[in-house]
Amino acid sequence: MSPQSPADAAKASVIAYNEKNWDKVKETVTPTVVYDEVGTHRRIAGSTEVIDAWKAWAAALPDSKATFDREVASGNTVTLELTWRGTHTGPLQTPNGTIAATGRTIEVQAVQVIDLADGKAESIRHYFDMGTILEQLGGGK
Repeated sequence: MSPQSPADAAKASVIAYNEKNWDKVKETVTPTVVYDEVGTHRRIAGSTEVIDAWKAWAAALPDSKATFDREVASGNTVTLELTWRGTHTGPLQTPNGTIAATGRTIEVQAVQVIDLADGKAESIRHYFDMGTILEQLGGGK
């Protein structure tokens, strides 16, 4: 049993991302974690593959961090309301190509629904509005 509450266990991968601590991310998710990034229509399986995707976000927005606005836990499922902020200083890979650094900041609200197994995230469904991000970067107009 994990000494953490379900909410703390769910927050752990986000906190590790905020710190850009990839080893810590790996400790907070199961090896077979499934990450469903609804905003980009990507579904990624496996801790290494998820970390690679998160590293790409960190390359585009090195100072990106989430703040926690609200949390709701029900058994081993936790819903987190987040606000993501960051500055676009690196290339952002998208399905439609790469967006060169704009120097602009982003702020977008998001929701993650995390299912836990043995105190680690085994699935993460991440909902955010990619259109808002693209508009803030100057490409969504």
